[in-house]
Amino acid sequence: MNIKLHHLRGFLALADEKHFTRAAKRMNVSQPTLSRNIRRLEELLGTRLLERTTRQVALTATGSRLYDQLRILIPQLESALHPAPDGAAFRLSFAWGFPTGWPQEVIAGFEEETGLAVHVHRHDATLAGVDCGAADLAILRGRTDAPRMEVVTLLHERQVAAVSTLSELAEREEIRWQEIGHQKLVVNEVSGTTNLTEWPADCRPGVAIVCRNFDEWLEAVASNKGVGVAPEFIGRRHIHSFVSFIAIPDAPRVPLNLVYPRLGGHPLIPRFIAMARAAVGASAAGRGASTGAGAGADAGTRPAAAPVTPGTTATPATPGTATTTARTANPG
Repeated sequence: MNIKLHHLRGFLALADEKHFTRAAKRMNVSQPTLSRNIRRLEELLGTRLLERTTRQVALTATGSRLYDQLRILIPQLESALHPAPDGAAFRLSFAWGFPTGWPQEVIAGFEEETGLAVHVHRHDATLAGVDCGAADLAILRGRTDAPRMEVVTLLHERQVAAVSTLSELAEREEIRWQEIGHQKLVVNEVSGTTNLTEWPADCRPGVAIVCRNFDEWLEAVASNKGVGVAPEFIGRRHIHSFVSFIAIPDAPRVPLNLVYPRLGGHPLIPRFIAMARAAVGASAAGRGASTGAGAGADAGTRPAAAPVTPGTTATPATPGTATTTARTANPG
């Protein structure tokens, strides 16, 4: 068997992108070259890895099993072949909507305390690359159920509806959660937080269009393809002149999590998490002191309670402290 590393890299890129043109661009090769490499890999393995149509690419059962293993092994092999120099950065990833406030405070304090630079990068994937070795720690929204990962919930964010300024909904100040069940949604399938099961089965919204990243999602909403649902802080950024944001007073809140590998993670992960917990708690306390009792319930974000909640782990108080995990079903 003469399988080359570029065969496996090409397969991973195609499995991630599910599109030959995008995968070829990511690999910096032509589309015919990528197609030949994939066919050769299938010939060498003696099995089909992909189902191809004129509209999409899907993994076979064998392809899915191979992908689940290679997405862990290949980054580890790359890391072994190209070891990072001493003093390499602490890698912090996110899929979209990097928070403001506490992360900047934590990063500055972490760098000063440890002498290690923090590199922040966006990674358009469900787990923002932390599951395949592209990051040490990821900031992710939504309930997360991932094998071999630990999940620490820092806070919960309110949600708002994103609508086009061309929509008749744009003039409204608020909309009820159940009303959205009668709308068509724009859904970011890779890194979004929308979970259709959070609506009653008899009042569940349809899906107008499925996107693969935040930018596609935003442009689809702006073009009036459908309604989007997002954390409240997105609306406060005023990020698109053709998108309006409407309050959803009764919407379920979205957890904001720190996610990291259960085994073999960076030794300073517990310290970063402890500093993040402290910063979020201090921010909430400051809001409470300035606005009076009950401010936490009215704030756009709410710190996570100390006890373990479904889909999260307890935060280690000090480096090396053990964690306890409770899991929930994958919300999609």
